[in-house]
Amino acid sequence: MSTIAHGLIPRRIAFDILTRVEEGGYSDLLLDTALSRSNLDSRDRGLVTELVYGILRLRGRLDFALQQVSRQPLQRLEPIALRLLRLGAYQILELDRVPAHAAIHVTVELSRQLGMERVCGLINGTLRGLERQRDEIPWPTPDTIRPYLQQVCSLPTWLAKEILRQFPNKDSQGLAEALATSAPFTLRVNRLKTDRETIIDAMAAAGHCVRPTRYADDGIRVEQRSSEPLPGDEDGWYQVQDQASMLIAHLLDAQPGMKILDGCAAPGGKTTHIAALTENRADILALDKHPQRVDLMRRGIRRLGCTSIEARTWDLTEPPEFLAPSQFDRVLVDAPCSGLGVLRRNPETRWNRTTKDTKALAALQTQILDNIAPLVSPGGILLYSVCTFTTRETVDIVTRFLDEHKDFSLEPLATSVPPTWHELIGDDGMLHTYPHRHDDMDAFFAARLRRAD
Repeated sequence: MSTIAHGLIPRRIAFDILTRVEEGGYSDLLLDTALSRSNLDSRDRGLVTELVYGILRLRGRLDFALQQVSRQPLQRLEPIALRLLRLGAYQILELDRVPAHAAIHVTVELSRQLGMERVCGLINGTLRGLERQRDEIPWPTPDTIRPYLQQVCSLPTWLAKEILRQFPNKDSQGLAEALATSAPFTLRVNRLKTDRETIIDAMAAAGHCVRPTRYADDGIRVEQRSSEPLPGDEDGWYQVQDQASMLIAHLLDAQPGMKILDGCAAPGGKTTHIAALTENRADILALDKHPQRVDLMRRGIRRLGCTSIEARTWDLTEPPEFLAPSQFDRVLVDAPCSGLGVLRRNPETRWNRTTKDTKALAALQTQILDNIAPLVSPGGILLYSVCTFTTRETVDIVTRFLDEHKDFSLEPLATSVPPTWHELIGDDGMLHTYPHRHDDMDAFFAARLRRAD
């Protein structure tokens, strides 16, 4: 196989995934499926992943650069041509290991392979223009903060406005820049089977470069992987999970012997963490509305050796009438949200969400909390968490809930977390994490609400 033909394969896979994402698919699921069916080596698998996530994450930046050299507005191009241009532009602007001439040539050949001979000249001319003029692109500077957020940090207009509304300019810049980077790869140690020191030693022996996470004492960040597989995967030594997500189960303050409800549980990372923290000695019910996600959660439960969890399908937009009131000592609602705090992991979200969506999600979050609140026992805790940062889905939700449920009160988190976590707790007593401030973890929010005795 020629070098060009070999280079076409991972780029064609990436192109096909990007096409399906534009049709409504999810990049992570499509990537997993495509890579599991391929026989690509580790280098090409990494290239496919880099191209898919990178192009989705930096689409706004790529389009700004392409518009500087395109002879016509990008919105007038055929979607397939624009997709090809983004594929080539990402390699020219963001991948030092790919020579520009090679990126251009392979992208033109891919156009031919796709039966798009009519756009080969357009693709070739535009990408060659980008190669020649890339050092002359008039990138906005942070002094012009909104254009900078949109065209350098690749945020859609509505999200740039939202971040500027909530954060001072310098903080807006830091958050937007962090959301434009790739997400860290972190693992939660499954303490039902091993400990962090054992896994770190095993990782080092296999040639992986890892370090403990700063805040979560169950976390490991994989800085660089070797060609060897990660040790302990089949044995359930760990769960892939962001450091911010690892904090949530600790905030629930679950204890052995308690009855615990996780209301929006799939895919189960927090649920299985609760099981580990309670040493499989708490009675945990995990609900989720999607049967296929419940099946996925059950597989994870078995893999990690969690024997104290019952997983069941239920949509909490309806009151769970099969459950008696006031029966759970601890209830976790990790609610469906806009997911803006995990844009690095689900990069298409930035282009699929709107302000209107956050309003609809806030109504959904309120409905779920209202339906689940009666299940909390007197003196029990309801923990509300989301992987986003909009005021509408975080503080406003808690304020409204407390106004309408007078038997609940906010329990400030600073009084019960380790001293190293104090910088994660806002003046409002709630958890607010951000990647540009806190060890590169995702942006999360949580509030602990206690029901009166």
